[in-house]
Amino acid sequence: MDGDRGAWRKCSLAGAVFAVCMAGTTLPTPLYGLYQDKFGFSELTVTVVYAVYAFGVIGVLLLAGNASDAVGRRPVLLWGLAFAAASAVCFLGATGLGWLYAGRLLSGFAAGLFTGAATVYVIELAPHGGGSRATFVATAANMGGLGCGPLLAGLLAQYAAWPLYLPFAVHLALVAASAAVLLWLPETVAERRALSTVRPQRPSLPPQVRPVFGPAAIASFVGFALFGVFTSVSPAFLAESLDVDNNAVSGLVVALAFFASTAGQLAVTRVGMERSLPLGCAALLAGLALLAGALRWDLLLLVVLSALVGGTGQGLAFRAALGAVAEASPPDHRASVISTLFVVAYAGISVPVIGVGVLTGPIGLEGAGLVFIAVMAVLVSTAGVYLVRRPRRTTPEHARPVP
Repeated sequence: MDGDRGAWRKCSLAGAVFAVCMAGTTLPTPLYGLYQDKFGFSELTVTVVYAVYAFGVIGVLLLAGNASDAVGRRPVLLWGLAFAAASAVCFLGATGLGWLYAGRLLSGFAAGLFTGAATVYVIELAPHGGGSRATFVATAANMGGLGCGPLLAGLLAQYAAWPLYLPFAVHLALVAASAAVLLWLPETVAERRALSTVRPQRPSLPPQVRPVFGPAAIASFVGFALFGVFTSVSPAFLAESLDVDNNAVSGLVVALAFFASTAGQLAVTRVGMERSLPLGCAALLAGLALLAGALRWDLLLLVVLSALVGGTGQGLAFRAALGAVAEASPPDHRASVISTLFVVAYAGISVPVIGVGVLTGPIGLEGAGLVFIAVMAVLVSTAGVYLVRRPRRTTPEHARPVP
């Protein structure tokens, strides 16, 4: 019993380190308006600055996503914390737009290193038989950390001094504390190899995975795209259309989407993996509809409901999608297939968000948002209809892919 308690303590501490790193990736969200005022750039530039992060994540996932299997979890996570600290330093010293690009890119490197390695590390530190609970700890740390970033920055920017500096100074202190915790925690990779043995991961889809991967990838893409829009342009919409200039409120609205995602992922165990993906698609569609209503009628309540409903749908869909492709993948291709799913998901954070920024100039923020919603609604509806109408397969239980 004492051994289990000690293992759970280590698992929880690793989850806290995970959350600290991920919080840094969303920390600038409620501050973009302040940076626009300071440096004088457009809404398109805001979306590009935001999307640079996703390109950093994708690059690391492809080039070094499996590095922790070779060199160990702790070295990779320490490098991730180093990139997070460097990102905070860039924002602290920002005197122009280039600093913001650098900070976001470094933040993407940190998240790319943490996404896989920290998830596995948290699970490996759990006691025997605690895999399911540890998976939720990792999920909650990931999405909860993403939610805490804008909440922390919004509160500090609104109610404390130095709004463009204090949030990053606080995060830098948290990163330093996290590094100390990580150095105390044990390594879980018994046989480590040299960094030179790490090879770039090439996305691949074995034939038996493709029927499952299509709808899973679409749902993941739409869910992450919804998060991308919330974290890049929702503060501007709140300020311009709803006259909400309170940074804490802007940060809270974004945080609600991530917290709802955590709740949605937790609900998968009750809803069941088979029903979670189509239900997640339906909730994503409802979230998009609520966001369209918020844009059309300028209602804060609909924005909040969109964050809650869409975030829950993203959590349901993404955890089910991850489980489906993992279940359908051969063991020797599982890591590559999951990496491919993450690449598609993070493409959802970048490409549609930049599209919204491009359209904002000619047709305005409301028009750009409605075009985005229409495209995403078509995609997620297509995936949902396919999932509902797809015939059930009669394959052995151990080999059956999860819809």
